[in-house]
Amino acid sequence: MRFETGSWQVWALASAAFAALTAIFGKVGVAGVGADFATFLRTVVILVVLGALLAATGGGQPLNTISGKSYLFLVLSGLATGASWLCYYRALKLGEAAKVAPIDKLSVVLVAVFGAAFLGERLSWANWLGVGLIAGGAILVAVRI
Repeated sequence: MRFETGSWQVWALASAAFAALTAIFGKVGVAGVGADFATFLRTVVILVVLGALLAATGGGQPLNTISGKSYLFLVLSGLATGASWLCYYRALKLGEAAKVAPIDKLSVVLVAVFGAAFLGERLSWANWLGVGLIAGGAILVAVRI
């Protein structure tokens, strides 16, 4: 049984909601805990939950059915995720969640730029305007005026 119901928009909104909770829970949780160890604990929880989800849904896949290219890019993605989490928790340890999270979400801007530059994705002028507004909004939320 595959767990892929609904539209991408619903899943993206759920991701945003959980990302917001990640910032709030992480900020409270990192108090009195080293940022790297907090990241480690978070990762263990994710591994346990994903293992249970795969077991419950039958979503596993034989490792020999995955291409070398997919392995390479999944490993690179995992390394980037780990680096992102380490940086994020260090930022939360040092700063306010309401300022750290918007700067972290500048990843949206970078995804648009990287998607256009490296994946050949095309955004309309209105899309680029939105990207610019996201960048400006993140900066305005994060700076003290």
